[in-house]
Amino acid sequence: MRFTFWKRVDNQSSARVNAAEQTPQVIAPHFDLGRRGEELAIELLERRGYHIVAANFRLPIGRNTRDALVKAEIDIVAYDGPTLCFVEVKTRASAEFAAPQANVDLRKRRQIARAARGYRRMLGLTGVAYRYDVVTVVLPSPGKQIIAEPRIELLKNFWTDGKLRKRNWQDPRWD
Repeated sequence: MRFTFWKRVDNQSSARVNAAEQTPQVIAPHFDLGRRGEELAIELLERRGYHIVAANFRLPIGRNTRDALVKAEIDIVAYDGPTLCFVEVKTRASAEFAAPQANVDLRKRRQIARAARGYRRMLGLTGVAYRYDVVTVVLPSPGKQIIAEPRIELLKNFWTDGKLRKRNWQDPRWD
């Protein structure tokens, strides 16, 4: 499990951090794009009155069919008034082919819901109202001649837990 806003500092870890800062790291452009999108999403949520609790919350949620550990990540955990919000951020360089929210498919929704359930159980928040939001960010590439502002959109209550239930083969197909 990992929180971004909480970092443990001791003598050994600070020495590792200093050594890591001296070596140059090459970050792939798509990682930089995603990081920038999450920063813009946090700014938007704070302007809209959300109280940010955690970012990049990771939690092991089980094992897959190959018995490998599966970790789910919730991009942002925040409160919108009394409602606990689990926010997925999708950042794209353009929306020509598909909207960014199209990549929040059923598998991703199930992973986030399982991580959210673990988060609520771990902190004793099982009775608190919650919802799943999606923030879409379209950042135009700086190489284009016309430099446009990033398009950021908040989609509240994007899905619910009721739609994630797996069907048994005995269940009627059309109900």
